[in-house]
Order: sequence, then structure tokens, then C-alpha cells
Amino acid sequence: MMDLGWIMNCFRVFLIGGLAVLSTAAELPVKEVVLYKNGVGYFERSGPLRPGESARLDFKAEEMNDVLKSLTVRDLSGGNVSGVRYDSADPLEKKLSEFPFRLGTAIPVSAFLDQMKGARIETNAGSGAIVGARIVKGPEGSEKEQVSLLADDGTLRSVDLSGITSLKFSDPLLQQQLKDYLATLTASRSKDKKSVYIDSPNDKARNLAVSYLAPTPIWKSSYRLILPATGDPTLEGWAIVDNTSGEDWNGVKIALISGRPVSFLSRLYEPRYVARQFAELPEDAIARPQVYQGGVIGGVPGGFPAARQAPAPGMGGGVGSGRFSKDMVMENSVAAMAAAPPPPPGFSSATVDAQGQQVGELFEYRFSSPITVKRNESAMLPFLQQKMAARKLLIWTEGLNPRNAAEITNNTGKTLDGGPITVFDGGAYGGEALVETVKQGDKRLISYAVDLGTRVANEEETGDETIQEVRANRGTLTVKSTHRSTTTYSIKNVDAKAKTLVIEHPLQPDSKVIGAQPTETTAKHRRFEVALKPNSDQKFPVVEEQILSETVLVTNLTPDVIAAYVRAKSISDAGRRALQQVGEKKAAIFQANADLAAAERQIADLEKDQDRLRKNLQSLGSIAGQQDVVQRYARQLSDQETQIASLRDTQGKLRTTIAQREAELNQMVEKLTF
Repeated sequence: MMDLGWIMNCFRVFLIGGLAVLSTAAELPVKEVVLYKNGVGYFERSGPLRPGESARLDFKAEEMNDVLKSLTVRDLSGGNVSGVRYDSADPLEKKLSEFPFRLGTAIPVSAFLDQMKGARIETNAGSGAIVGARIVKGPEGSEKEQVSLLADDGTLRSVDLSGITSLKFSDPLLQQQLKDYLATLTASRSKDKKSVYIDSPNDKARNLAVSYLAPTPIWKSSYRLILPATGDPTLEGWAIVDNTSGEDWNGVKIALISGRPVSFLSRLYEPRYVARQFAELPEDAIARPQVYQGGVIGGVPGGFPAARQAPAPGMGGGVGSGRFSKDMVMENSVAAMAAAPPPPPGFSSATVDAQGQQVGELFEYRFSSPITVKRNESAMLPFLQQKMAARKLLIWTEGLNPRNAAEITNNTGKTLDGGPITVFDGGAYGGEALVETVKQGDKRLISYAVDLGTRVANEEETGDETIQEVRANRGTLTVKSTHRSTTTYSIKNVDAKAKTLVIEHPLQPDSKVIGAQPTETTAKHRRFEVALKPNSDQKFPVVEEQILSETVLVTNLTPDVIAAYVRAKSISDAGRRALQQVGEKKAAIFQANADLAAAERQIADLEKDQDRLRKNLQSLGSIAGQQDVVQRYARQLSDQETQIASLRDTQGKLRTTIAQREAELNQMVEKLTF
């Protein structure tokens, strides 16, 4: 068997060649990182390439789909790249099955060479085509490996592999396949790392810039709101950035984007295979027309549109805005240390080195100075510190006590990304709040504590409905009415200071406020502002009218409902008369139906009594001396028959009357329009 030293010598050519290949792949350092709120980050790398050198970018397997979806390559020296390659996602067994040989676990060199029968090799002991290779048993159980070679002169000889110190295949393609095979094995040991190679021509050196999107933790924002006893409030913003890329960010440009652009995953990295059917060419087949679909939107003439260049950082306003260098920051900080008063409680001695600007529909915070964040570390970066419009108040939504709150108006000239706010009130910790993203010029209410010095109770009262409008159109009646309700808020302020209370009153659909109007309306509430006096009890009523609209068929209305509509003040005189006639006709029909029902009940009662009399007559017929009783029952039966006949005549007349009146009603309803 061959020892390890021989094997290392045998593949020395491959190892040297493999190292040479790796040495020509340059790694481009990260120059710029832009973090978003949708789970991706924009990365830009750049650096020089020697003539013919390739750039290599390493990614995690789960990052490859986003990289392949967004990768762009620019040659800043004015040339072109020759191609982009990347590691396949196929399983190792599938990759190795494409090679004409296999290297199993602990396989001897002779077994490998025996797979290559017919291939020509060159060794220090001679060259020739491989006929076969085997392990030969020696004395006392020893073994040695031999390879049989067919020399160019036709001589067949056996070569002891223990005497060979160098070996390579004469066929360059086969030698390259061996290198590729071993490179595939090496790459498989790092299952989580996938490489992308960017090749360039051999004509000259190049300066390459590469940009792409990759999955990244979202950046987070947190704020400190300082509400001093006197003076203007101040807002301080910090961005929390996490570097989980597995690579140091050394002196990179960092920008933070406020907004949520659409992003999704698309499986581009995994190879897709489609099962295909066998098809034979018929000898006398008739050609069929092929229908091609037309384009919906015209393409860009001349190819793809040019990539949009990132806009230059804007000049932000407020504290810490503007462009300056690190030296200027240090110089100014040292000069100001002796003269500047200490910061107020809750205020950070931080230099804000970020400018804010609008980028399309999004807002960007770009840090002027390069920033370093080591891999698997996070950083807090101050991006805002300036005065802003804010006022203290109370806000009540439900429960007994309102909350201490502040109304902040974004007059910073920037978009304030959503996040938690720690409030320092009068030099002390006041509480914490959450705020959603606030655009420039917009305002929000934030609450940070419960105010135990104020109590609120509410009581609802429901009023009557008032008919506002009645309209008729060929039998259809449309009625608009208003429903008035009053909610009375009882407020008690036990503190010896005045307060401003904002009441969030639930929004009723299709309603309007009567009296005191809300200062603001949201999707779910109307907000009313109430000035509270010190040590006071007061009531604040909210009166609302809800407009109700109902469409009904006149024929389905009862006379009482029609009479209520007739009494409505909003109906016209002509409409009142016409609707009154309809009501009278409906009342007459109701009365006729009632009379008909009464006649039917009388007939049913008489028939029931007749059945009783007949049973009595049947039982008395077998008893002697009951002739008088029998005659009396017979006379009753005769009288009841006369009554039933009269009632049936009445039924017929009533049915005729009802039918006639209903026909008249239908004619009146058909013409009813006002």
C-alpha cells in the first residue's frame, strides 16, 4: 500500500494548480451598506482586479436567492466583465456523478488508476497508457501496488507505484477534471458557504463594483423625548444596527431607509428539473401553426434601462446636520468641552453625523463618516438630535384614569421612523411610549404614564328617531331619518393645576356631531379637547346624529306605519294626501280581512257545536221518551245551518271586496310618486 507521503507527491501538481486558481480570485471589500425595514439590505463592494483575475463573493446558501435576483456588476474602468459563475445547489452525489471516475473513502491509488484504463499518464518512471492497476500480495502478507502501462513502442510493463514520486495525466481535460473533482469535494465541506465568481478579460487591470441585496436584520429605532420644565422639547433618535453577515464592516458607508418597499423570496438558486416526454418525428406529419402571445407593455429600446445612480446625500437640518469630517468633529468637541454646559437629564452627549433626505417615496438617513461594525456585533448610531414641537396633555380612551401624553408635531424636516420612545419629564424618567412612523409635517399622540389625578366616567343616552325625508317612486318608499344619541363625560381633576384632556370618542358610521366639534378624527375615534380647571368637576356632552336610510315596499307597510309617515313634517302636501289615501285603503283592506277572519271563526265554532249536537242525537235515538229533546236539538241544527249559510255568503262578499280593494290599492301604489 502507498504511504501518505507518496499520495501527497502524486497530487502535488493538482494542489499547486488549485492554489494558483484560488490565488487569482480577489475578494472585494464591503464599501457601503443600506439597511431597510423589509428584511433585506443593500450591499456594495468594490476593488481592483489584475488582468485576468476573478472576483469571489462568498454567501450563505439562504442568501443566494436574493443575490441572484438583485446582483449588478459595473466595471468602473470603462470595460466589461466576461461572465458570472456560482456554486451549484445540486447535491454532492449529483455533482460527482458527472465525472468519469470516483474517489471513495480510503481508496488506494491503484484502484483509482484502474478506473482510468486507456488514459495516458506521465511519471518519473516513464509514461504510457494505463492497462490496469492492482494490489499484489507479497511474502509474509505484504502488499504492493502496481500499474501496467503500454508504452509508445508497444512494450507492456509493470511499474511499482512505490517508486513513483510524480504522476499526472497527459490529457489536459482529464487533469482539469481531477482538479474540479477535488475542488467539488473541498467546497462540500462548507455546506453553508456558496461562492459567486465574476470573471474579467485578460487585457487589462480593472476596478470592479458589485451591488446586491441580501437577507439582513431590520434596523431598529429608539427615541428619547426630553420635556423640560422650561424651554423647548428635544427629540433624540438612535438607530440599532446588527451585523450578522459573518464579515467585518470596516469603515463602510451606512444608510438607513425608513419605509417598507415590497420584497419577496423567489427560488432562483435551486436547479429545477422538468420531466420530458419522448417524441418521434412522424414521417407524413402535417405542420400545425404555432400561436405566439403578444407583449402587453413595450420594452426599453436598446436593452435594459440604465441603473439609477444613488443621489448625493442631502443637507439635513437641525442639530448635528451638515457635512463635516472626523477631525472637525474632534476639534469642535474639544473646543466646546470647557464652555458647553452639561447636557440635561436624559440627554446624550452624542454627535449626530447623519443627514436625512427623501429618496423616491422613501426616506434615507445617511451617515457622513465611515462606520465600523465587527461581525456578530451590533451598534447604536445617533441619527437625530434636535428641537421639535411638542405639548403635554392627557388622553382618555377607556377605563377610569386618562394617561399622561404628549402631542408631537414632526417639524424636523425628516421622517421619524417608528419605534419606542423613552420620555424624560421635568428632568426625571416619565415613562415609555410607542410611536409609528411619522412623516414630515404630520403629528402623533403618545402616552407614557397613567394620570392618577384625573378620573373620567361616561354615560350614554339614546334619543328618538326623527323622520327627515320621505320619497315615493312607483310603490317603493325611501325614508331618511336621524337618530340622536348623547354621551356625557363626567371629569374630575383632583390636582391643583390646570390640564388639557383629549377624549377619544368611538366613531359612529354615517353620523355627525351636533354642538362641540372634534379637534381631530381618526379611523376609529373622534377626538375632543377639554380644558380642565384645577380641583374641578365638569361634564362634557358629545351629541351625535346618525342618518338612517331605509327603502321598503308600500304594500308591506301596516296602516300605523303609514300614518306615522303621513304625520312627518318633511313630506309634501301632495305626498301626504296620496300616502294618506293609500293608508286609508290599506286600513279598509285590513278591516275586511279582519271581518273575513271573524266570519271564519264563527263558522268554525258553529260547525264544532253541530258536531256536538249530532253526537247527542245519535245517543238519544236509542232511548225512549226523549222525543222533545231530540226535536229541540234538531231545531238548533237547522238554525245553525241557516247561520252558516249566511256567514258563507258574507265570506264570499268579503273576498270579493278584498280583491277589489287590493286591485285599487295596487293601482294607487303604482301611481304613488312624490
